[in-house]
Amino acid sequence: MLKEGDKAPDFTARDAEGNTVKLSDLRGQNVVLYFYPKDDTPGCTKEACSFRDANSVYEREGVKVLGVSLDDERSHQKFAQKYSLPFTLLADTDHAVSDLYGVYGERTFAGRKYMGLARKTFLIDKGGKIKKIFDKVNVEQHADEVLEAFKE
Repeated sequence: MLKEGDKAPDFTARDAEGNTVKLSDLRGQNVVLYFYPKDDTPGCTKEACSFRDANSVYEREGVKVLGVSLDDERSHQKFAQKYSLPFTLLADTDHAVSDLYGVYGERTFAGRKYMGLARKTFLIDKGGKIKKIFDKVNVEQHADEVLEAFKE
């Protein structure tokens, strides 16, 4: 189980355009790594749009936003285009990244059990350490909460 102060596990994943993104290549930048269950669902859309609406502030502060779900590149392309999402979405179809961060596992929704992602966010500092972990996410206000945490 990862905790604040731990070194963020390095990973390589593909973005919506099929480009390779490696976490260690982003050293020297603050990174928001947010895991969400599924593209184009109500809660996930609200969360993504909160990051979209705050994007100019994130860019000004030098913070890179990475959204991760089990959806594939094509799904991410459609989701990003539909909602004009200006940040990177990573396809974790084999849940390798999610496993590293401990967010993949058995979930329950409407009384049904399934394997999926927990909604969780990791703030990673310029040195590659986990600055803060958000276990409970308010999807509509999350982008603002994350910005405040970087300023602390």
